[in-house]
Amino acid sequence: MTEAHAPSAQPLAAIAGFAALLRDHGLAVGVAEQQAMVRAALAVPLPRLRSIEAAWRAIACHDVRAWRRWPELFERYWHPQRLTGQVKVSGQTRPSRDLRQTVQMLHDSMAGNTTPPTPGAAPTDTALDDVTVPEDAPATSQAQGGASRTEALHDRSLAQWLPQDLSTLEGLAERIAERLRRRVTRRWRDDSRGRRLDLRRTLRNSLATGGVPLAPAWRTPRRERPKLFVLVDVSRSMETHAQLFLRIARAFVGAAGARVFVFHTRLAEITPLLQRDSAAVQEKVNAVTAGFGGGTRIATSMADFVTVHARTQLGRSSRVWILSDGFDADAPPALAEQLARVRGRGARITWFHPTAQPPASQAMQACSGLIDGFVRLQSLRDLAQCAPLLH
Repeated sequence: MTEAHAPSAQPLAAIAGFAALLRDHGLAVGVAEQQAMVRAALAVPLPRLRSIEAAWRAIACHDVRAWRRWPELFERYWHPQRLTGQVKVSGQTRPSRDLRQTVQMLHDSMAGNTTPPTPGAAPTDTALDDVTVPEDAPATSQAQGGASRTEALHDRSLAQWLPQDLSTLEGLAERIAERLRRRVTRRWRDDSRGRRLDLRRTLRNSLATGGVPLAPAWRTPRRERPKLFVLVDVSRSMETHAQLFLRIARAFVGAAGARVFVFHTRLAEITPLLQRDSAAVQEKVNAVTAGFGGGTRIATSMADFVTVHARTQLGRSSRVWILSDGFDADAPPALAEQLARVRGRGARITWFHPTAQPPASQAMQACSGLIDGFVRLQSLRDLAQCAPLLH
């Protein structure tokens, strides 16, 4: 596409502003969704302008709550004159937008293109890559929303969450939790149905019968339920993944009694919030973690976790799961120091990452020997495949 046929920056900025409003209200709308919204606007004829809202709604809404909130957010951004006051997002008042004018400008800028893009199609030109979005907004492989014929455990990204995936996730969490509970320690406990003879207790009991062991004592291996700690990165670089990772963490709260923490520049425990069956969990999490979507200080957060929150609970039976991309604003050696403190208590560390390859930041390079395993977590299939490694 020539430069003359590239979409104008002004309508793209308006659509990007709408996407920012949706993100500020808990909808997971990233770069791919904004590109899909642009393609939808170009594909819908101007006389059928009202169809654009339905197309955008299918792209941006991934659950019942988002679907219900959509009409209000759409009106507040594109038709603020129908409401009292203006819309404020992240402390800034956004001006009124004219949807018809925005779409008209898009069509005018693409007038010379004989094959306009269609919603859901892969980007075929560089013009759509110029959508104005936050610089640190991570891209996803394709747009979210819409119907799907794939199975729940298909290689579908967690960003394409479907309501029926919740039951699948809960089942996976229960199976993984059961595997954790089956862990056998080197310690023993008394059990009349055990298979190992407790010689000392048997001899002691035989004193009452003249040394004849009429009442042998038996033992069985002790099974300890591990203490599971889940730490979810909710910094800006994890914006499109944090909410889905929190859903996974919430499943393990119910299945394994996990304690869940979120961190960005500081650490906060949200276990009590995830124990409640509320549709407003995300808003409560945002309120607890003031600064949600900010920078990342993993080492500082880990230090708070070790010295304050889990100081008396970390031990040989503890499991620490960290869900993060590994980008840390603290000094690179600091993260290794804090993970070494966790390992020093006997706890095992598993690092879940949303990328195809394990994190390779400077801070993470010094931590490879302290982490028991790196697990890619992009789909429910990834979670199912890593289950044998989580013990």
